[in-house]
Amino acid sequence: MKLTLIYSDIPFWRAEVIRLPLYIGNITFEDRRVSEEEFQRVKATGTLDDGTQIPFHQFPCLIVDGVSIAQTGGISRFCGKLAGLYPRNDDVLSARIDQFIDICTDINFLISTTAKIENNNLRSQRRKELFDGDLSRKLNILNKNIMTKDHWICGSDVGLTIADIAVWRLIGWISSGMLDGIPTNFLKNLPNIRRVCRSVEATQKVQEWIN
Repeated sequence: MKLTLIYSDIPFWRAEVIRLPLYIGNITFEDRRVSEEEFQRVKATGTLDDGTQIPFHQFPCLIVDGVSIAQTGGISRFCGKLAGLYPRNDDVLSARIDQFIDICTDINFLISTTAKIENNNLRSQRRKELFDGDLSRKLNILNKNIMTKDHWICGSDVGLTIADIAVWRLIGWISSGMLDGIPTNFLKNLPNIRRVCRSVEATQKVQEWIN
């Protein structure tokens, strides 16, 4: 099976929830990083400069033996199955994992509504308002639904899954300081999320990937 992941050259959660399972599973893939200029052309035409079809004109896109597959959730589940980080024959566990991918997407969308605000002060103020309101509400709901006292979202009997990776990398982005107006220390009030993030980052293969 020939795999090519197409995304921008950044460690955003939408890409890392795909790259990391493949790396952890020792699955060979081409990690194709596209320039911003080519990405803008993809948004307009739905194809890379070499003619590769990009469904829905957006990234990530995974090419599997010449077939283009789009959308973070669908690709991450596919790669999670290959790597043993997403179940093949357990519908309930699959749904438990899916819900965390979906809330990560919801939180991502909430923040992305501020991205097109060009005025720096206005954008920072809008993000501060967002954090004080809907964003903190979503983060607290996420924290509340990580019920286990274990290291992993779905428990030690399941172990690391793509849900843990998605939450870890999304939270890393939000708390990085790159998003003006959003404080970097909010995890102190979200112990369940913090515990999961520390567990993911302490994993040997994750450390190797970061390095």
